[in-house]
Amino acid sequence: QQLRQAIEECKRVILALPEHSERQKDAVVRLIHLRLKLQELKDPGEDEPNIRVVLEHRFYKEKSKSVKQMCDKCSTIIWGLIQTWYTCTGCYYRCHSKCLPLVSKPCVRAKVSHQAEYQLSICPESGLDSQDYRCAECRAPVSLRGVPSEARQCDYTGLYYCSSCHWNDLAVVPARAIHNWDFEPRKVSRCSMRYLALMVSRPVLKLREINPLLFNYVEELVEIR
Repeated sequence: QQLRQAIEECKRVILALPEHSERQKDAVVRLIHLRLKLQELKDPGEDEPNIRVVLEHRFYKEKSKSVKQMCDKCSTIIWGLIQTWYTCTGCYYRCHSKCLPLVSKPCVRAKVSHQAEYQLSICPESGLDSQDYRCAECRAPVSLRGVPSEARQCDYTGLYYCSSCHWNDLAVVPARAIHNWDFEPRKVSRCSMRYLALMVSRPVLKLREINPLLFNYVEELVEIR
């Protein structure tokens, strides 16, 4: 209601100001921002189903109202008090109810179940041109110069992502650990972060076959063997 009142007040101010003046232009920009904020807060309502299945995600409607989360699809805040939102029980992907139809990436849990293996090359970059200068996940245009959107590299896949699909999350990269015994967290995409989190407890690395020389340099590995 406060937003609607502010929008009406802004309209009156625009009409009262001299045409094409700087103050009128500033008021128009403010009106646009207010309308966008109102659109962001609009919600389908409380009659949403409790369970939604989308691309192997099993989404459950959240009941928590006070926790502030970020939507994994549109990268804006989820206002729990006034917006309906869902969490995938498999990979913990969170999004607004209105963003559910726009989800384009399958649940990472399915990949873990069907293909439980790591990328074992260290940051296997093939270049932004091989991606046609588009985000590896959502296919939005990206470039290294940040126009129209900044290209962010995932240290796990070596691919480039837009800022909506890569939030600069940090994770230990398995390839760096088994080849260089390097456990320093690196920047990875949202999808890679979820995959690594789900895989971390799975015993899938046969270290003696992948890098037997590591046993010559790390005493703890010798003791474990």
